[in-house]
Amino acid sequence: MLYDAYEVQRSWLAGASRLANLSSSWLNSPVNPLSYHGMSPIVAASLDVFAHAAAPRGKPAFDIFDTTVDGELVPIHEHVVLRKPFGQLKHFVKEGGPEGQPKLLIVAPMSGHYATLLRGTVERMLPGHDVYITDWRDAKMVPLSEGVFDLDAYIDYLIEFVEAIGPGAHMLAVCQPSVPAYAAVALMNADGHPCTPASLTMMGGPIDTREAPTAVNTLATERPHAWFQQNVIATVPGIYPGGGRKVYPGFLQLAGFMTMNLGSHLISHWEMFKHLVVGDEESADATRDFYDEYRAVCDMTAEFYLQTVDVVFQRHALPKGELEHRGRLVDPKAITRTALLAIEGERDDISGVGQTRAALKLAERLPEAKKKYLLAKDVGHYGIFNGRKWRERIAPMVEKFIAANG
Repeated sequence: MLYDAYEVQRSWLAGASRLANLSSSWLNSPVNPLSYHGMSPIVAASLDVFAHAAAPRGKPAFDIFDTTVDGELVPIHEHVVLRKPFGQLKHFVKEGGPEGQPKLLIVAPMSGHYATLLRGTVERMLPGHDVYITDWRDAKMVPLSEGVFDLDAYIDYLIEFVEAIGPGAHMLAVCQPSVPAYAAVALMNADGHPCTPASLTMMGGPIDTREAPTAVNTLATERPHAWFQQNVIATVPGIYPGGGRKVYPGFLQLAGFMTMNLGSHLISHWEMFKHLVVGDEESADATRDFYDEYRAVCDMTAEFYLQTVDVVFQRHALPKGELEHRGRLVDPKAITRTALLAIEGERDDISGVGQTRAALKLAERLPEAKKKYLLAKDVGHYGIFNGRKWRERIAPMVEKFIAANG
């Protein structure tokens, strides 16, 4: 019923958004006499803001067409290296670009948003690296016949993706995938796998959520596991390819994120309204672009979501040495070859300070020279991997770390 009710609301809002958009365009048209009325810009701006907020959103495109390498503009095209039911390995190929750049797998979070949320991360790393990314699928688009996708499968996918890239690759995990990426690295180190990553960078990841718990962590620990099963899991309607699949809907995840910082989101839309009233389209477009990406959400399989809540946030299995992958214990002490970089944001309200740094302590047998830590001052969760502070302060540290451990 939850998903069906959402679909009814979404369909209604889609129509209302279109009508508001048409009305706003008509009020702003120079051929409309009413556009010269004093109230028209205010009414048009109000309709525009509503139209944007209510519009349905699909999967965004990366839209990365080129990058600059050593002062030269190099064309980029996307190539899918490996397709799997719940995700694909995407490669940003430089046409005629330099050879021998470090191979970098960016592990995007499966947390309700598409991999395009890391567009800024990809763009910044492209000039100096051969970049790949995990492009996860929306669970509602995966037929039931494709089976299940849980934390074990996530780890399997990462190992397969690294194998497809080949030996000597580096990994960069943003937020949630820090745990499965760390587990994959530990397993590959233990096996002496020839494609074991040379380095793993973890950014704002919940390695040990007992450190500086945030509101997200508290929510997971205050309620029993059964509460999540009963209250946040829904069934995909039959109108989608994945009809009948149990999922944690993306719209619930988005609602949670929006309410955490509701005041900031309201202010952003108020500022957008004021920009539209005075005709400052460039500033209004910046807000539009952010929310077009932020509000484009996808579903997670119920088994992945529930296992993550249980293993990562409630039982703290990894830092306790109890995490298992298909019945095999994941041992952080096995990490002896892969260099580790932990990055945290001082103002991160999703993963508290110390949660990612715990990964360095757990890898007891890794030489200290192969461990690095960065606390990004005055940086929140999103700013760790996107925006000016990421580009100018954090990315250079990542680049140096990769170069030192190539």
